[in-house]
Amino acid sequence: MGIEQLISYIALGAPATRRPVTGSLPFLRPEIGFTPNWFHKSLGIDFGEKYHANPAYRREAILKMREAVDRRFPGTQIGKMDDQEGTLDLLTGVNGACSIVAMFGVPIRFANDNWPVSEHVHLSDVEMMNLRPIDPANNPFFQSILDQVEWIAAHEGKVVGFMNWQGVMNNAQRLRGPQLFMDMLIDPEMTRNLLECVCTTMIDSAKALQKKQMESGVSYTFFTVSNCLVNMLSSELYEEFILPFDQRIAEAFETIGIHNCAWNANPYLDKYASIPKLGYIDMGMDSDLNKASELFPDTRRAIMYTPMDLANRPIPEIQKDLEYIALNYGPCDIVAADIEDGTPDGKVRDLIQLCRDISGKFEIR
Repeated sequence: MGIEQLISYIALGAPATRRPVTGSLPFLRPEIGFTPNWFHKSLGIDFGEKYHANPAYRREAILKMREAVDRRFPGTQIGKMDDQEGTLDLLTGVNGACSIVAMFGVPIRFANDNWPVSEHVHLSDVEMMNLRPIDPANNPFFQSILDQVEWIAAHEGKVVGFMNWQGVMNNAQRLRGPQLFMDMLIDPEMTRNLLECVCTTMIDSAKALQKKQMESGVSYTFFTVSNCLVNMLSSELYEEFILPFDQRIAEAFETIGIHNCAWNANPYLDKYASIPKLGYIDMGMDSDLNKASELFPDTRRAIMYTPMDLANRPIPEIQKDLEYIALNYGPCDIVAADIEDGTPDGKVRDLIQLCRDISGKFEIR
């Protein structure tokens, strides 16, 4: 009660993120997203550095993607926010998941048919101990993002959309590499310094961007933590090293969402229940969905339905999956992200229709 809920959101050409709830939601709400390669193969869009650095070029590409999606999936909300009032989202997806580590100096590698990735340039022990948080106001990379925000505000009027700030663990691993997991056991003090610097930079950067968006008339007050690597940690290590920072982020914003990819979230559910203001949580189907529903009754829940299952499972099996989810976990989002070229459009349309049909059997929320 009183928690602002978040829902899954996949902008065109962007990886999945979250956004605030607006309006009523169906019991099973599908959120559909395609890989850059899906658009590259069908439309020839180049997702290289120019796409991420030039909002005018990105605007043209997004309009092409929107036209193609509306033509192939008429009557759907794929790639859209229902409260945009005609304003294009030109921000979501910029730099993929690489922005925070890029602020620390890690180069980004771009591709014409994929999301950008961080180069494997990892901190040394000395750099780890001497690391300090990044001040967004004095960081050239962050200022280049604000330059794009200024352009968007001038041409769209409002700056809707979201940067993907990732999670403390994800960013720390990109900065340190696989050695991070040994660091937790060998040198906890050094590890906590890295996590502290990353967390502070994430909070300060998100707040600076939200302040800029507020100047254009758009108010966002939430943060989404991406714990994509959580299954690399035991429940005990998550509680010791990462949970305090997830809690700190929650306290810094009005609402927090937690993304787990399609992993089994069982080892972390009780820990997540200690995080305040949790407005969104997702997980894979192998998780204890009944327990999650009991622990997070006021949180918008979501299932990450894998692109492999969508592509390979027959429709009757997908229907059984969705009915199981609805009975044990609903109301919730069904997040079908990262759909690759080669998945039949009919499969996507069937998934959307199944969600409608099953929602009709439950109370609309």
